[in-house]
Amino acid sequence: MRVTHSLERVRALRTPSVVTVGNFDGVHLAHQRLLRRVVEVARGLGALAVALTFEPHPVKVLAPEQAPKLLTRLPHKVQLIAETGIDVLVVLPFNREVAHLSPLEFVRTILAGSLHAVSLHVGPSFRFGYRQSGDTDILRELGRQEGFQVEVVPLVEVRREKVSSTRIRELVGRGAVNMACRLLGRPLSTQGAIVAGLGVGRKHTVPTLNLAPIEAQLPKEGVYVTRTRLGGTSHDSVTNVGYKPTFGDHRLTVETYLLDFSGEISEHEMEIEFLYRLRDEIKFQNPAMLKLQIQEDARRSLKFFRLLRLIQQRARRTTPSFEGH
Repeated sequence: MRVTHSLERVRALRTPSVVTVGNFDGVHLAHQRLLRRVVEVARGLGALAVALTFEPHPVKVLAPEQAPKLLTRLPHKVQLIAETGIDVLVVLPFNREVAHLSPLEFVRTILAGSLHAVSLHVGPSFRFGYRQSGDTDILRELGRQEGFQVEVVPLVEVRREKVSSTRIRELVGRGAVNMACRLLGRPLSTQGAIVAGLGVGRKHTVPTLNLAPIEAQLPKEGVYVTRTRLGGTSHDSVTNVGYKPTFGDHRLTVETYLLDFSGEISEHEMEIEFLYRLRDEIKFQNPAMLKLQIQEDARRSLKFFRLLRLIQQRARRTTPSFEGH
């Protein structure tokens, strides 16, 4: 997948394209369906499959105090979009000039003029143009005028939950990471640099890896069953998101304890996947009591992974094989 921050580079290709537009925060199941539909139509037409997104998030420019914490930072979002088969991702710098484009200007200048769209695919709640004055009905009419088709891809629901970035943020903020994972279609994860902690864990409880502070949506404070990826290796782990109240007042930290692991860590970055919430963060009377609780958290986490692997093994055994038929 080619990634560009310039509409001029796409315009210069002079190639018809099938396009979708959105923030794609989280690249959740609804986004995945939309992006794969674009790829499917593009392949049938012999056109480019193009996704247009914005950086930073438009709300961060228009109303910074209301800007949401994002589920995926740009590098991760690019990686996830690439996995859907999109040919070109346009990351359009969002500024006041872009914000003031009318619906007609947005369609004529960007979609038809720069991207050479022959087909556009969006979700049912898609809004565009100055003050979000354009909706899907306006888009269809402007598409007819500019010579491209518009398809509105239906909502996606999982267990009667409508899949949306806003809903996933709400679930993550409540600590309901297992349901958030279902709507994402993959584990909720956060990535960043490994930084030195205060040495409290190694001295008083268990050694942990500390994640550098990030501007991303983190789960509600508490203890979680997690997987921690270091380089190409994934480790079962248990992770605390919180303020270390047993040891006084601290800033919010994310620290992960690798289960059944010993040795030195040479990696400088890690990715933590949040799978299940174990409990709230608690202030203990002393470090010894906290250490006992961490050992219990580790025991429960190991049990979680044993059950998970058993379920996965059974699923593989019951999956029909068509080899030789």
